Amino acid sequence: MQTDYLNLLFGSATPISFWSVVSNLLLSFALSFIYAIIYQKTFGGFSFSRTFVQSMVLGSLITCMLIMAVGDSLARGLGIMGTLTIIRFRTPVRDPRDAMFLFGCLGTGIACGANMQTVAIGGTLVFNLVALFLHIAPFASRRNYEGLLRFTLTTGSSDAKEAIDTILQQLCESYILLAMRQVVQGTSSEYSYHVHLRDPSYRQDLINQLSKVDGLATPTLIMQRATVEV
Repeated sequence: MQTDYLNLLFGSATPISFWSVVSNLLLSFALSFIYAIIYQKTFGGFSFSRTFVQSMVLGSLITCMLIMAVGDSLARGLGIMGTLTIIRFRTPVRDPRDAMFLFGCLGTGIACGANMQTVAIGGTLVFNLVALFLHIAPFASRRNYEGLLRFTLTTGSSDAKEAIDTILQQLCESYILLAMRQVVQGTSSEYSYHVHLRDPSYRQDLINQLSKVDGLATPTLIMQRATVEV
């Protein structure tokens, strides 16, 4: 009874063979490398970090090594956990999707270190296939053709306002006036519209037609998909 308790607390004394350690680490590296490739292919943010991708791979190797070091020993697990609490990681992960890829690599390392190769390989394949599917499919995308339209209009141009409404009705499914303010000492007004285009190819047509309206200047269109959904 006492022997069983000691085995539960300190784990078995059977060491892991050198080649088992190497094979587990190599498998963890290969699978985390797949995560890194899929992450690069599906990345849609503004600032790509090479060090973050390398950290994914290295983090998988570290977790694999730690799990093999812990083994079945509760005491070693508590000791390693206490040691890791000393380290302070202050690097922020801004995108939740980046955090999911990082957790995926860490989970792969844990599975490899625990000799659960089937779980590691199967989890890697399913995770990355789903990540590719979500990247290709228009899933959770609601602003494909929406944008912010801005222009300045000379004060008192009633005919120009009718022409602008006609153009917006032709090229947009819907449009809403968000803001209007006077500029250039009250001689002109700046308008801001939230527009939903009928087709993405209408972006240049909208700018070209608005540029021909008398009294209208500096029309700009910022598509929200490029600035929000990345």
